[in-house]
Amino acid sequence: MKRRHWPTGLDVLAYGGDYTPEQWPKPLWQEDVRLMREAGVTMVSVGIFAWALLEPEPGQYDFGWLDHLLDLLHDNGVRVDLATPTVVPPAWFYERHPEALPVNREGVRYAFGGRGAICYSSPDYGRAAVSLTEQLGRRYGEHPAVALWHVHNEYGAPVNACYCDTSAAAFRVWLADRYITVKELNEAWGTTFWGQAYNSWKQVQPPRLTPTVGNPTQRLDWARFTSDTLLASFKRERDVLHALSPGIPVTTNFHAALSQCDSLDYWAWAKEVDLVTNDHYLTADGDRKHVNLAMSADITRSLAGGRPWLLLEHSTSAVSWQPRNIAKRPGEMARNSLAHVARGSDGAMFFQWRGSRFGAEKFHSAMLPQAGTESRIWREVVRLGQDLDALTRIRGSRVVPDVAMLWDWQSWWAQRLEWRPSVDLDARERAEAWYAAAYDQHLTVDFAHPEADLSRYPLVIVPALYSMTEAAGVNLRRYAEAGGTLVVSCFSGIVDERDTFHLGPHPGALRDVLGLTVEEFTPLPAGHRVRLDNDTTGNVWSEVVTLRGAERIWSYVDGPAAGLPAVTRHATGSGNAWYVSTCLAADGLDAALRAAIAPTTIAQRELPRDVEVVERAGSEGRYLFAINHTDDNATIHVSESGTELLTGDDIVGSLHVPAGGVRVVFRSW
Repeated sequence: MKRRHWPTGLDVLAYGGDYTPEQWPKPLWQEDVRLMREAGVTMVSVGIFAWALLEPEPGQYDFGWLDHLLDLLHDNGVRVDLATPTVVPPAWFYERHPEALPVNREGVRYAFGGRGAICYSSPDYGRAAVSLTEQLGRRYGEHPAVALWHVHNEYGAPVNACYCDTSAAAFRVWLADRYITVKELNEAWGTTFWGQAYNSWKQVQPPRLTPTVGNPTQRLDWARFTSDTLLASFKRERDVLHALSPGIPVTTNFHAALSQCDSLDYWAWAKEVDLVTNDHYLTADGDRKHVNLAMSADITRSLAGGRPWLLLEHSTSAVSWQPRNIAKRPGEMARNSLAHVARGSDGAMFFQWRGSRFGAEKFHSAMLPQAGTESRIWREVVRLGQDLDALTRIRGSRVVPDVAMLWDWQSWWAQRLEWRPSVDLDARERAEAWYAAAYDQHLTVDFAHPEADLSRYPLVIVPALYSMTEAAGVNLRRYAEAGGTLVVSCFSGIVDERDTFHLGPHPGALRDVLGLTVEEFTPLPAGHRVRLDNDTTGNVWSEVVTLRGAERIWSYVDGPAAGLPAVTRHATGSGNAWYVSTCLAADGLDAALRAAIAPTTIAQRELPRDVEVVERAGSEGRYLFAINHTDDNATIHVSESGTELLTGDDIVGSLHVPAGGVRVVFRSW
């Protein structure tokens, strides 16, 4: 069966939110759909937390309210993203199967009362989840309102791993499939260190709490097992829905922003969903929040292989679960939404449609807030619906990237384990810092797996890749030799997939392409900096670098590596490989990136800081999104004439983008 990658029957951009009418009396549902039409809503997500309502007792089902709801939405032209509510097993389930509540690393079993408290290795949970999914698939698999199936919700949040005996047994099965023999397991885990050797599978346990640091490869394999276990749970439900509801795509909502979810290998997950969807919430009191938003959108698009994806949740204003839940400023909601659309999302969905009166998230913003239709948020919601309708023609077009950045969740898991050279060297921080440097040079970034084909990109950034397979190392060497420009940050290429050092000097997997070796890591004391001879600084980290064919670009002026190379370049084949051996501050990252870009074909854009420009290309032409995140009006040069889709203005030569505003220029082929 050919997989569909977009909600069926939805021939416009997706706009709407999580709809929880079960929290409200039925007479209000008519008012909801009337207001949805007014706001331009095209799709809503339904049933995400409704297991206890759909199956109030084991094997007894109540679908009457959902029948009525789906019919009502269909009659009013609203498509439905129908969920399997398997993230919230009901109280009766845990009363029967208390062992399905997860156990943490310290051996404490969580209690019922939140959400997502699940041991995914529990066969009882698996059977109950599949059973409910089968009921939903049979009843609604051909319902005319259903456009998309939404399995579970935000896998891994808030609980990803369970350390109970059932999970331990499942872990042993997973390990036996990976390593075949206990001897091979011992070799992979390096159990000759500290006398940890195993004689049989039954001796192997999860990495529960130990008096000192445990085996790092055991911890790494446990993280892989956890991601795979949750993915297997998703696939069970997905396969049921594919069989019972052919032609309707199946998804689950990712949390691809590096600041929001760290327990799933989304490269593996992305292959298993029909449509990549994502939830993104701003860190409300963070600096330049729009940069993290852009990074999240670029990661999500990359997981989709460049195809359009869907923002399935974000907020109209404040969230409810951060230490300080700061409201969005006027215009910020639309700007956030359209920034996601600029970077490949074919729509903008929210949590949630109508604000709750009770429960843990009652302070979370909504499309229809407690203040009602006389509120600023409602007016902005209606206006955003009109803007998305005006942008319908962009659906299906693809983002035009400039450069690639490598990211690997498994390498991140490995680097952040205990007893690394410095607790201050964080892979996520380096990725975000290098991304911000690319953003400030107005480059659109694709993310890629280290073993992916990189030949289409003139420049590839490797911001933090501590763990690297031999295949990835060969891939990067061939990329540079074929004419690509490679920019590698410190502490990359150090270990293989088993968290074992590559043979020979560091950086083992990259020393040939970089033309250097690292004799010693020299991390810095907390708060210390090192100066470079180009008047920039580094922090956290430095290295003793020996040139083996590379040339010195900048040197350390002081610190433990004073007088030695800090930034190098190696001509290899018809390309170049740069190495940055410290954590450069923003000005240093900018200088390094500009120097690496200079000989490439990448066009440098001269634009004001925080004025974001991204292009999408489709069958009819190109769409230039200009998003002004500043408080000042901006004017940008436009090389070709076109039509601004939100105002209808003809654009020739220059484009005015008001403070805090968005403009979208269409130029036909």
